[in-house]
Amino acid sequence: METLNLVVYGFQVALAAHNVFACFVGVLLGTLVGVLPGLGPVATISILLPITLSMEPVTAIIMLAGIYYGAQYGGSITSILLNVPGEATTVVTCIEGHKMALAGRAGPALGISAIGSFIGGTLCLVGIMFLAAPLAKFALRFGPPEYSALIFLAITLITGLAVGSPVKGLAMAVLGMMAGTIGMDVATGEPRFTFGIHPLFDGLGLVPVIMGLFGIGEILTNVEQKGGTEVIKTKFSNVWPTMQDWVASRMAILRGTVVGFLLGLIPGGGALIATFASYSLEKKISRHPERFGHGAIEGLAGPETANNSGSQASFVPMLSLGLPSNVVTAILIGALIIHGVEPGPLMMTTNPDIFWGVLVSMYLGNVMLLILNLPLIAVWVQILRIPYKFLLPLIMLFCLVGVYSTNFSIFDVFVMIFFGIIGYLMNKFQYEPAPFIMGLVLCPIFENAFRQSLSLSDGSFWIFFSRPISAVLVIGGILILAGYMLPSFRRKVKVVQENACD
Repeated sequence: METLNLVVYGFQVALAAHNVFACFVGVLLGTLVGVLPGLGPVATISILLPITLSMEPVTAIIMLAGIYYGAQYGGSITSILLNVPGEATTVVTCIEGHKMALAGRAGPALGISAIGSFIGGTLCLVGIMFLAAPLAKFALRFGPPEYSALIFLAITLITGLAVGSPVKGLAMAVLGMMAGTIGMDVATGEPRFTFGIHPLFDGLGLVPVIMGLFGIGEILTNVEQKGGTEVIKTKFSNVWPTMQDWVASRMAILRGTVVGFLLGLIPGGGALIATFASYSLEKKISRHPERFGHGAIEGLAGPETANNSGSQASFVPMLSLGLPSNVVTAILIGALIIHGVEPGPLMMTTNPDIFWGVLVSMYLGNVMLLILNLPLIAVWVQILRIPYKFLLPLIMLFCLVGVYSTNFSIFDVFVMIFFGIIGYLMNKFQYEPAPFIMGLVLCPIFENAFRQSLSLSDGSFWIFFSRPISAVLVIGGILILAGYMLPSFRRKVKVVQENACD
């Protein structure tokens, strides 16, 4: 009964006129950036973050969240029609969706993607509602040692799942945490790593850093891309799947919902892993695995459902524990902090309007996305034909104006440009910027919890192992780190042994 009352309260918050409008703007922009390959929700949320500073926290997060899960819908359009992933999470969609489009079935492919995403997102939110109360009780058992250990575990999980080498991901996370120490020491009041530059006394601004790495960095990377892509020429008069398509897809949609929901709850999991896991599962249990790779609709329906289910489930660790599952939720945590809201275990009781308002707004967002995607597919196809040479200068201008308007500081503009160049170099040398941002966001939270833990234990590190929850989390993080490092260590030992034999 208590959960039902909180859900009703969430509807009261989400159905406020300004929140409904913010949700609509968010999902519309999300669909748009999902359609446009190379832009993505991370860059868009980074660019729009300054605009949200004048909003109420719940309205801002509703809009930014809509951009995130809306992009999962829009990315499927690009993947199916161009064979170019509009989002990293729609890579699997290219495998089956584009083959269906080539066979003249682009309409049903787009239809099952939108409907599967709607079903997955909606059922996932029902699961979240039932899970919220137990999570709230469990979160109350967390003190500073448990919180420090949880952040340590989250960083090890996230950096290991970064694209490329886990060592590079860990290095980026450490650099991000080092950058997070710049500014005035909260405990002593002494400036740290400021080099006498007064604007740095308040630390590196999260907005200019994010906009630089993901806004300017993406622009500089896309400038190098030559050539274009050709949209498949087909009619979209019928996007509804046939009865045969429904029979083939119905169980894949349900399985995709469960896979996305479970993996989305894990810090470091989320929609990306869920799509690959769902596709592998469908191929493994299929009676006709030879059809996969040639336009099997169940191979499209499962991952697309898991995609949206996982992206919405990832809000649970973000809102209830203050831990990001990916770079988007890390930016959203940063947005909450900028708005003066402390994400974490007590958020359900201290800020129930944000927790329940954001979750319930996803119900509305899923309905809006279904309406936006099915009837307006022909419109999104026309947007795909806009040349990037017209879009990129506008994005650059928006970045400059947006970051300056945050604090009216020209120093923030230089910070953004500096990190834009850093982001470009990271892309060139395959260093993922996401762990850097997560380290930057989590560093102040981790530092405060870590200091409080040592104060409770008179400086003894044994406090992290004497409490059951923190001990399990710390040992888990150490084992994960060992798992990342051992293969690299073994390769180096093998090379040394081979050289010694020679």
